[in-house]
Amino acid sequence: MSKIRPRNGLIAALDVGTTKICCFIARAQDDGAIKIIGIGHQVSRGMRAGLVVDMEAVEAQVRQAVEAAEDMAGERISQVVIGFTAGQPLSRHVDIDVSVAGHEVSESDIRRMLDHARQQPAESHERELVHCIPLGFRLDGSEGIRDPRGMFGEKLGVGVHLISAASGALKNLATVVARGHLDIDSCVVAPYAAGLATLVDDEKELGATVIDMGGGTTTIAVFMNGQVVHIDSLPVGGGHVTSDIARGLSTPLAQAERLKTLYGSCMPSAADDREMLRVPLVGEEDDQAAAQMPRSMLVQIIRPRIEETFELVRSHLETSGMDRAAGRRVVLVGGASQLSGARELAGMVLDKQVRMGKPQGFAGMAEATGGPAFAVCAGLLRYAVFNLGEAAASGNVEKESSQGRFGRLGQWFRENF
Repeated sequence: MSKIRPRNGLIAALDVGTTKICCFIARAQDDGAIKIIGIGHQVSRGMRAGLVVDMEAVEAQVRQAVEAAEDMAGERISQVVIGFTAGQPLSRHVDIDVSVAGHEVSESDIRRMLDHARQQPAESHERELVHCIPLGFRLDGSEGIRDPRGMFGEKLGVGVHLISAASGALKNLATVVARGHLDIDSCVVAPYAAGLATLVDDEKELGATVIDMGGGTTTIAVFMNGQVVHIDSLPVGGGHVTSDIARGLSTPLAQAERLKTLYGSCMPSAADDREMLRVPLVGEEDDQAAAQMPRSMLVQIIRPRIEETFELVRSHLETSGMDRAAGRRVVLVGGASQLSGARELAGMVLDKQVRMGKPQGFAGMAEATGGPAFAVCAGLLRYAVFNLGEAAASGNVEKESSQGRFGRLGQWFRENF
């Protein structure tokens, strides 16, 4: 994989999620290693299902997360790579062929092909192209060429993975970040970033599915032959489990979240009927009014929702034709994936080998932020260091598609506010 060292080696990632906002600041070492030097995270407010619903609230939380990371790092940042789940990100594949008339394949030929791919008509005028990823080149019918530069042939082709999202949702997110006086270097769909942080090379090559279980959405990324080949999104997440508990047990949302975190599980156990939980009731100020309920009631509420989520994932993979192509490996990331029994239930529903995904290969990662909930933010750093280098080597197309409109919007806000 190509490497690129950012100016002064400083890179920053911002993951704006439904339940938390996280900022990592890192330095790219000479050998390509990534050392995290600043971490900041806040409870997210003003977000729902990955969408901005209160700009001022989100802006305030973004500022606090960034300032905490800057204070820890002793550095100030002006650019970030942001991760998102908003706008129902979707995939499609296009094939592009150009004539090279027997001459040596150059970077301009590759740039011409990928520019042509970017100009393919969108699914609708309301969607924005986020990623333009070359999956493999063909030269005179020979498939599987990773880098055709310097080769000779008559006809050059490429399969391209285009990832788009609703432009309104992306503009709102970009506006919030820009109002915090930050320029957006690139915009990256969350499960793609999570895969970059958690998958080993063999998984990316042989096939694996990353399931990012966030607070408001569950997103999917399928990797094969070393690259992401499919993205999908489901409008269900950990927040829906919390709401189910609050309704089912008539308890406030904050108490429902506490019960889920401390005692929740997707899998029943023999002791569930004997273990009693104290459940404060909504609207009751008197602590004596709290109900006593067996843990089995909590499990009976949680399991159907998580089971439904994995069934939806299975259905979407089968519909897209990616179920078998993705192999038998599944990696779970995101805060909701940490629910007890989620791994076992995923294995049963999806009939695949499942493991928990943790960021791998990052120096300076604090133990508290080294789990599945922070995989996206860590992956954004890896994208910044490595993937932009690949984009530059292939005509800078992906960087331009991610940066163009967002970067200009950020610059406009910096100049006018």
